[in-house]
Amino acid sequence: MSSPFLLAQLSDPHIGAEWAGGDPVAGLAAAVESVRAMRRQPDAVLVSGDLADNAADAEYERVRELLAPLEAPLYVLPGNHDDRRAMGRHFGVPGAGGEPVQYSVELGPLRLVVLDTTRPGEDPGMLDAERLGWLDAELAAAPEAPTLLAMHHAPLVTGVPALDDFGLPAADRRALGEVVKRHPQVQRLLGGHVHRTITAELGGRAVVTVPSTYVQARLNLGAEQTEWAPEPAGFGLHAVLDGELISHVQPVDRAG
Repeated sequence: MSSPFLLAQLSDPHIGAEWAGGDPVAGLAAAVESVRAMRRQPDAVLVSGDLADNAADAEYERVRELLAPLEAPLYVLPGNHDDRRAMGRHFGVPGAGGEPVQYSVELGPLRLVVLDTTRPGEDPGMLDAERLGWLDAELAAAPEAPTLLAMHHAPLVTGVPALDDFGLPAADRRALGEVVKRHPQVQRLLGGHVHRTITAELGGRAVVTVPSTYVQARLNLGAEQTEWAPEPAGFGLHAVLDGELISHVQPVDRAG
């Protein structure tokens, strides 16, 4: 058996937040330490949105400091609390002029494609024709490369109206599903935003969300307002082993 390739996924640290109690800095630090405690360290790290809560430069600087101990290539994407221009300044991603933060990178046995689902100034997401056209062309450029598609607003329905009201519209999810169907190399869709571990399906592919490192959303089907729960933070670990892709969600050890 060969050594696995590992992509760690952290999400929704909300550095600077005060609205749910707790300390988001301590939460992200604990998540980083839980990753560092693994015997096999990740080959790359993805942070799937809402890095900062107020999109302040100091918050993004703190995120970089907190993630530095992981010593792995870092890839970020924007959430509804983020600012594209600020992320461009601090992380060197596209979007410095306010355009969508979208790019792809080769990660050994995987290709990571980042899709911007944000609607600046609003909580719900969107995928317009221009972004979907970019994605279609980007996927067509490497049809043989096993691909992870990452975004903030996961293309799924949770059954919790308070969460679904801030998600992707149904028409946008369907349109994304049609693009994904045309590109069989897409193996998994990764998201954040919902502050929970959820799995679903779109276009014949698995959709996986991971918990926030800050605070978790309570599972209360039918709830019209978001409720926060004292549940463990967590992170995703996506492993390629002998050509197979496996996704784990690991709770954060707050004591460690």
